[in-house]
This record gives sequence, structure tokens and C-alpha cells, in this order.
Amino acid sequence: MRSPIFMAAGLALFTSKILADSILSEPLSSQQILPDNFKPPQVFQNVNLLRNTNLEKGYVRETVNVVIENVDSKPQDQYYIPFSADVIDKVGGLEVRDKKNPGPPFKTEIVEYDPYSPTQFFRTTLPQPLSPKSQLTLSITYHILSTLTPLPFKIAQIDRQYLRHTFSTYTPSAYPTLKQKTKLKFSTPNVPDAIGGSPEKQGTTFTYGPYNDAIPAGALEPASVRYEFTKPVIHATLLERDIEISHWGGNLATEERYWLTNQGAHLKNNFNRVQWAQTERGFGYTPPTSALRELNVPLKVGSLNPYYTDDIGNVSTSHFRSSRKEAVLELKPRYPVFGGWKYSFRIGWDANLKSFLRVLKTPEGGHALKVPFLEGPRMGEGVSYGKVEVRVLLPEGAKNVKFETEVPLVAVEETMHRTFMDTVGRTTLKLTAMNVVDEARDKPLIVTYDYPFSAAFRKPITIFLGIVAVFATAWGIGRLDVSIGNQS
Repeated sequence: MRSPIFMAAGLALFTSKILADSILSEPLSSQQILPDNFKPPQVFQNVNLLRNTNLEKGYVRETVNVVIENVDSKPQDQYYIPFSADVIDKVGGLEVRDKKNPGPPFKTEIVEYDPYSPTQFFRTTLPQPLSPKSQLTLSITYHILSTLTPLPFKIAQIDRQYLRHTFSTYTPSAYPTLKQKTKLKFSTPNVPDAIGGSPEKQGTTFTYGPYNDAIPAGALEPASVRYEFTKPVIHATLLERDIEISHWGGNLATEERYWLTNQGAHLKNNFNRVQWAQTERGFGYTPPTSALRELNVPLKVGSLNPYYTDDIGNVSTSHFRSSRKEAVLELKPRYPVFGGWKYSFRIGWDANLKSFLRVLKTPEGGHALKVPFLEGPRMGEGVSYGKVEVRVLLPEGAKNVKFETEVPLVAVEETMHRTFMDTVGRTTLKLTAMNVVDEARDKPLIVTYDYPFSAAFRKPITIFLGIVAVFATAWGIGRLDVSIGNQS
């Protein structure tokens, strides 16, 4: 790598949060295994439930607004959310909040991850136990990756693409539901098939229900829809993102390495380059396609020196637009990425460190870095990430490293990374997240660390001593008498 992302942006709030005593983020999953025959205690009932499923992107986005009521004789604070075993590992970004009183999300964790159990659960702990007969309105949001399947699985190069979404018209719940409704939102009104249920169709929205009869806990009503989605289904199996800080150079260098795939319909026949060239020209009109043509990556204003390479080398089919209001890196792969095809590449850029770093007035030389946890492409069809690894390379000598982010993490690691002219190596913070989507773009990552005044001079002193050693060695060698003849 070359040297050199819903948080308030005000400096006062920013400084107060980074100075908090407990700033270390905790992973979302605790993976506490429960018995196979576990059933959540029936202490709640869903009085009214509305589920909104958004299918406008290449992944499923769910929002469930539900009024829950404590039907037990004691206060209760644990609410269970069920998922089937084949879906649980594809769920990401699950957040539960009080819909009427917006604030931080409630603590949520996976409480059963037994592969032999057909149903597994997330458990949400309410900030305050709910009293008997009391009600609370919850807003549950999450996304599900890699569950949309192309149908037909293979299409011609210029055919329209259709995806199938399989679901239950009854929202899966661990508690009985008195009244509920499910809404599906598509990107197009072209929905040729809808199996199961009797949806009310209005434009690009299907509505199932309302169901006014009480639905018992765990009840399901299978259904599926097939809808047009002639866009690439962009998925990155892995994203490695490095953020390198240089105090001496005043530079923040970022590099991102992508392993992309298109999860859309595969080609029925071999790729026809002539046919592709004809559709590309289009005489002012470019027809929709399921292939990935290009990627647009918005960068922070002031970004400099972008580059774009792949496994072969430098890719010249890119364009960088920069002004006082925006900075956009436009990427065009070497070839169109059709369904089932893969493409790996890397991009990088520099930025002024002053725009991201603040010096704290502490005796230990505290610093606070605020950068986006995820940047990457911004596409109308959306981008999903199976695994994201973010590494923050701090200056050599940095210590007492802490961080805060809203992105749920599955692993945190602090290591040493040695680069040119380092002595003990640079402190590196590595954060790993699973099942992330582009909606996490620009969610902030705040890293605080101590960087003593003496540590700032470690590299210059190392360079100076290295030069002195070279000259001393040269002088010593020059003083040696290596002649063969006798000395007089």
C-alpha cells in the first residue's frame, strides 16, 4: 500500500464520545447455544405488526414495525426474533429501536446457533423491563444477502432478468400476532408471477393482508414472487480496506481490494462481443442489462492521486472527477461482468490527514481519527458484502488504542505491521464485519490513540542513526590497510 460512515459531526459531540471510558465496540454475536427444544417464553404478544420488504436492490431489506404487549404477570425485557437455519447466517445489520423514541439500538445478540436446530433466534434486551399489560412499539430493521435467485437461471445476453423472492405472508414471530400486514416494494411493476396469498397490487407495491385473525407463534404461509430486475446483482465476497496514517507526511492513504461477483442469471450461450458492442453504442440509448458495466465510487472532497488496478495491472478505463463539491472515481472493468462471472481489483487514493484527525489536549498526546468504516461503490442496484476487513495502520509508537463504530463486528484484532524503516512496527487495528450492505457507507469509525512526542521522532532518529552507521562503516573500511606488500 502506498504511504503518504448516524453520528453527529459536531466537534463537541465527537470529542465527548471519543473520550468515553468504554469506547470499545462489541461484536453483535455472542453465539450462546440453547437446547434444540428451546421455545421463547410466551410473555409477549404482537398487537399490531407491519412488515415492509424492499426488493429494489440486489438484496432483501426488511423493516418490521410491531406493537408488543407484555401478557405476563411480571415485567419482561427479552424479546426473541426467529429466523430459519438456512437464513440466519445471511442476516446482517439487525437493529431494534423504540420507534416512538428514536435513540441508540437495543442490545441484540444471537442466542442459538445450533446447526441442527431448524429455527434460531436473535434476542433483544429492552433498556427497561416492560410492565405487565404495557405496550411498546419496536422498529426492527435488517437485510438478508444472497437469497434472491434468478428465474430462469440462464438467459440470453440481451434478455430481461427476473428474480424470485420466497417468503411467508405471515411474518415469522416467536409470539402470537393479533393483526398484521406485509408489503413488498419492487423497482418495477413487471411482476409476472405471484404464488401464494392474495396480494393487493398497486403500482410497484404488493400488500398481503391485513390479517385480523390471531396468528399463533411460529405460523408460516409460504409464498413467492418473480419480478423483473434487469440489473447486476453485485456482491463482494470479500473487501479488504486499509487506512494508513502518516503524521510526518500529513497524509491519509486508503486502499480497497475487492473480490466481486454478479449473482444474477448466467448466460445461456457464449459471450458475444459484437452484440455487446452494438448495445453499448446504442445511438444515445443504452438498454438495461444484467451485466455490470461500471462502478461509481464517491470519495471525500479533496481526495487525491486515485489509482485503479486489477490482476493484470493498471486499468486505464477509469475517470476521476474532482471539484469543490464532490469527488467521484468512475470505474469501468476490463470486461462486462455477467451472472456468475467474477472480477477482482483494487483502488486507492490519498487525502489530507487534517480533515480526519484531531489532536486532543491530553498529557499522553491523544489523537482522534474519524473515517468512514465503509466507502466503496454507490449503485442504484445496491452492493452487498459477505465479509469486510478494515485495517487501520497507526503511526509507529501509537498505544492505548480504542475505537467506536455502529457497524456490528464479529472480530477485533490488534497487531504490529512492519514497513520501511520501522523499528518495532506500526500498531494496526483490524476490524471484521459480516453481511454488510452499501447502506453502511459513511458510517463513522472513530479511533483514538496516544502518540507521545518522543514517538514522533523515532523514525527520523532511526534514519539519522542509519546514515551515521553507513558513514561510520565506510570510514572504518577506508581506514583498513588491505595492501599485500610489506610495510616500511
